[in-house]
Amino acid sequence: MYLIDEKSTIPLHIQLYEAFKDDIIKNYTVGEKLPSIRKIASLYNLSKNSVQSSYNQLYAEGYIESRPKRGYFVSDIYFDGFKSPKVTDETPKAKKKSYHYDFFPAQLSKDSFPLKTWKRIYNKVIDASLDFGAYHDGQGEEGLREQIASYLIDSRGVKCSSKEIVICSSFGESMGLLAKLIKDKYITLGMESPGYHVARRAFEEYGYEIAHIPVDENGIMIEALKSSDAKVVYITPSHQYPTGVAMPIANRLSLLAYIQSVQGLIIEDDYDSELSYKNRPIPSLQGLDNGDCVVYMGTFSKALSPAIRVSYMLLPKHLLARYHDSFDAYFPSVSLMTQKTLEAFMAQGHWDKHVRKIRTLNKKKHAIMIEALKRYLGDTFEIVAQGGGLAVLINPSVAFDWEKFRQRAEEEGIKLYFAKERCGGKFEAIRMGFGGFSEAGIEEAVEAFSLVWKEALL
Repeated sequence: MYLIDEKSTIPLHIQLYEAFKDDIIKNYTVGEKLPSIRKIASLYNLSKNSVQSSYNQLYAEGYIESRPKRGYFVSDIYFDGFKSPKVTDETPKAKKKSYHYDFFPAQLSKDSFPLKTWKRIYNKVIDASLDFGAYHDGQGEEGLREQIASYLIDSRGVKCSSKEIVICSSFGESMGLLAKLIKDKYITLGMESPGYHVARRAFEEYGYEIAHIPVDENGIMIEALKSSDAKVVYITPSHQYPTGVAMPIANRLSLLAYIQSVQGLIIEDDYDSELSYKNRPIPSLQGLDNGDCVVYMGTFSKALSPAIRVSYMLLPKHLLARYHDSFDAYFPSVSLMTQKTLEAFMAQGHWDKHVRKIRTLNKKKHAIMIEALKRYLGDTFEIVAQGGGLAVLINPSVAFDWEKFRQRAEEEGIKLYFAKERCGGKFEAIRMGFGGFSEAGIEEAVEAFSLVWKEALL
């Protein structure tokens, strides 16, 4: 007998269906006949329609089959798999540690995102005019690419049109797509050392050899690049990651001349050009290129939100042709809704307004972070890099117990980030991210940080 509860909020035919399904799996044999609809209706005081609905669902899911004029029978299905005991993972899950203060160097505060404006635009653009039944342009929505092109021309001095822009879901996807695109021509990637580990990994996954090119106060060392086998080089010329140095115009022109002479390629990552606090953003290297040898990379992660997952790359014309030949069936990796919302957000002037706001906000946080460090650390530290991005890089200026510092910070719930751990090379610095804190929170976090710092002084 099955338990059918007339007072339950679950419909009677669903209760009967669930009871039969469980009984079939556990007790019935293949080919065994089920009771007639009339018998079940009488036994449980149910309508024939309710019983019929239950049998129809069992039939639709393949548990039973109907034989004309004979009734319903258990289908010839191998049920042993259903009878297997529930598998549980007996390995205890490691509990994610909660930190009191997290100095993540690439984070925006939650309240910095223009949520009300974004929601209003989203609700307006997502309507019946959009074709949700089609596969849209894998290169990205034309309207969004036009807005990005217009912005890059005005703000970064980039030479481009919407036709040369490819929308991607992340910097990593952009780099992976590019690595695949040029694989038949190049085998070695020149990387800044220290440099951005995500760029290196993207090319390593496609079998490239990596040539680590040192960085000095003028950015990547061009003579060292010339001595390597690399004809493709990845650089962050406007705000080198992680040292913060900017490549002067003479070096940019020298690098362009060399790469053009070897028919090479420069990958310019302009990852946080909007977040410059001391000077006007430096114009792009791509804008100086007359040889069609620069791939320009950008993202909305640093100034708008890393959560919306939108990046872009600007391909030289010779690579654009190859892109269309090789990726004609490439589907968009950024949702149509996100693209159309971002397009309208930019077209209506909200992006420019937001950039000004976020630059002002983080310029203030940047100043608060430096003042707090000076107040609490005194003359025991030095600033290694500042003036842009979402972090200030520091190091001790006196004898220091690094191991004790790391250990005590972990014990006190302070999450730290070190340049060498992510960027390789010999360069080391503590990356004091301020973007994720409120203005008041920076002072409190640095004060707690300073207590651990002082314990590590020798």
